[in-house]
Amino acid sequence: MDFLEEPIPGVGTYDDFNTIDWVREKSRDRDRHREITNKSKESTWALIHSVSDAFSGWLLMLLIGLLSGSLAGLIDISAHWMTDLKEGICTEGFWFNHEHCCWNSQQVTFEDRDKCPEWNSWSQLIISMDEGAFAYIVNYFMYVLWALLFAFLAVSLVKVFAPYACGSGIPEIKTILSGFIIRGYLGKWTLVIKTITLVLAVSSGLSLGKEGPLVHVACCCGNILCHCFNKYRKNEAKRREVLSAAAAAGVSVAFGAPIGGVLFSLEEVSYYFPLKTLWRSFFAALVAAFTLRSINPFGNSRLVLFYVEFHTPWHLFELVPFILLGIFGGLWGALFIRTNIAWCRKRKTTQLGKYPVIEVLIVTAITAILAFPNEYTRMSTSELISELFNDCGLLDSSKLCDYENRFNTSKGGDLPDRPAGAGVYSAMWQLALALILKIVITIFTFGMKIPSGLFIPSMAVGAIAGRLLGVGMEQLAYYHHDWAIFNSWCSQGADCITPGLYAMVGAAACLGGVTRMTVSLVVIMFELTGGLEYIVPLMAAAMTSKWVADALGREGIYDAHIRLNGYPFLEAKEEFAHKTLAMDVMKPRRNDPLLTVLTQDSMTVEDVETIISETTYSGFPVVVSRESQRLVGFVLRRDLIISIENARKKQDGVVSTSIIYFTEHSPPVPPYTPPTLKLRNILDLSPFTVTDLTPMEIVVDIFRKLGLRQCLVTHNGRLLGIITKKDVLKHIAQMANQDPDSILFN
Repeated sequence: MDFLEEPIPGVGTYDDFNTIDWVREKSRDRDRHREITNKSKESTWALIHSVSDAFSGWLLMLLIGLLSGSLAGLIDISAHWMTDLKEGICTEGFWFNHEHCCWNSQQVTFEDRDKCPEWNSWSQLIISMDEGAFAYIVNYFMYVLWALLFAFLAVSLVKVFAPYACGSGIPEIKTILSGFIIRGYLGKWTLVIKTITLVLAVSSGLSLGKEGPLVHVACCCGNILCHCFNKYRKNEAKRREVLSAAAAAGVSVAFGAPIGGVLFSLEEVSYYFPLKTLWRSFFAALVAAFTLRSINPFGNSRLVLFYVEFHTPWHLFELVPFILLGIFGGLWGALFIRTNIAWCRKRKTTQLGKYPVIEVLIVTAITAILAFPNEYTRMSTSELISELFNDCGLLDSSKLCDYENRFNTSKGGDLPDRPAGAGVYSAMWQLALALILKIVITIFTFGMKIPSGLFIPSMAVGAIAGRLLGVGMEQLAYYHHDWAIFNSWCSQGADCITPGLYAMVGAAACLGGVTRMTVSLVVIMFELTGGLEYIVPLMAAAMTSKWVADALGREGIYDAHIRLNGYPFLEAKEEFAHKTLAMDVMKPRRNDPLLTVLTQDSMTVEDVETIISETTYSGFPVVVSRESQRLVGFVLRRDLIISIENARKKQDGVVSTSIIYFTEHSPPVPPYTPPTLKLRNILDLSPFTVTDLTPMEIVVDIFRKLGLRQCLVTHNGRLLGIITKKDVLKHIAQMANQDPDSILFN
């Protein structure tokens, strides 16, 4: 295939909702690279061009890291300010959030560090009262009102300007990285609207996170910046390598975990991940994390709001509660996926889907009304996780740290296990109610027409369950330290149990149960806490949650949403274990009409245009003749249409009766006959073929490993049929007793 010789504009590009041809794209890039390398020996200018071409990938990664980190910092700062806006405003400067407002105040006491004269609640501003039932009602009303306003703005902007800006974006990015084309999904408008509406959605107090959508934001940055470089603008396969690295940068700024971001891209999102992409992903993630760290959005020199450090070692017996948290995470993950998919299917198939604004406002109103009375649901989910991860120290004023004899320390700076006070018991009840609310409301929130991530709500559910179990274990160890399970390692007054560690393990378990991540999840949690010694508890919980969730359903939430939307995604992790053959899947079947083919030297322009108008196939096999059916190559429908239109405009005398030749040499034309049309340059002379008796297990593997769009089936060199990616997906669905017509797109 010589695409470099007189290229026709448009040839080699793809229609929307079509799959790219990975083999052809790689071949084109090799040809381009070979031409640049050969020319570099001819002149100094060509050598400079060759060096700049090689360096362009690294420059692109630098730009992606800088832009992703900057946008993440902007989103973090804006969301923090707007979340606090629901409760009050700073009179010194409305642009300060609650924490920044009270930083420089001279009248803040240690006990009331959240209260300062500069920060006024809405009841103080409206009715000049801060205490009492009426003040509470005013604050309640303003909280719900701001939440509804933010949610309404978010859903309206998405609906009017960028419908693709909704959801987390990870299912679609997985599909795009597998070679699918969704035009506009990673465009400029999507980036702008997703950035704005993500802040609004998070600030509204809905049970969603910004971490998943940040992957979409980073991939939009990657896609837009690709257009600055010819190498990536004109090659879809090369662009997907960039998007894999951008996904790593997205997770890097979401969690402040550069290594976890690279592993997340490799384990969860990417379809094709060569070694070169691994290095570039690492570089992009590093630059993104460094940029965010320079912006310092949380004012604590950390990349995330809930960074913690634990210093107490864990004991072998504690693996039992950690595994119990893993089981809980797996059960919650399986329950969430089933119920959320059922609700999303209902949304797609009923009238509910026609009223996205009303749905968002109803869910927001319910969330805000139920969240305000409980301080643990009123605060932002990131702050809640931060509170739950926190290891109580002498200076903590949280209700979770309201222990009796809390200032009676017997060893160094560590606090011993101690009896729970009234504040802890009150916090336990509130956390139990918060857990129920988060479990239920997240099911209805994920999938609405606003940007909505799932990482933070899942972590919150696990962190609440973990903290409850951790406090329970702590009190058990305090009151029953003489039991056989405790007396060997936990003496009276010792610091045995760390409830914050249980919260962290629970968060990892629930996130693993929903997404089925393992390696990248443990690394992300490790980078969040900086505690190498807690890797074993995290691994035990993550692995248990995956086993339990897999026993109840094979798909993670992103794969389930891919299947729900009908995207043609061929899962690389699934095994195909059925004993069918290529002839069982190929088209045409026994009683179907014959396969539509083109002949290499006997069809006119009119014949080809008739075939194009009467069929919807994305390409046609080319054979020597209809009698022999010996295969010559494969030509794409789009390339054929563009080439014929181009020939009619630019080549004199081409009419409907002109013969189309796919051969290397066309015979001399008799006088008074219209000139011929030579289209050999758009013909793929090496299409992938299998025989009719090839096992489907091998065919599926070929489609996965090479990213094929179609594969031709032959018998003794004669063309019998064709297998497309869609046919493979339908066959897999049939073998799994699912609806094969759920694969929507070509």
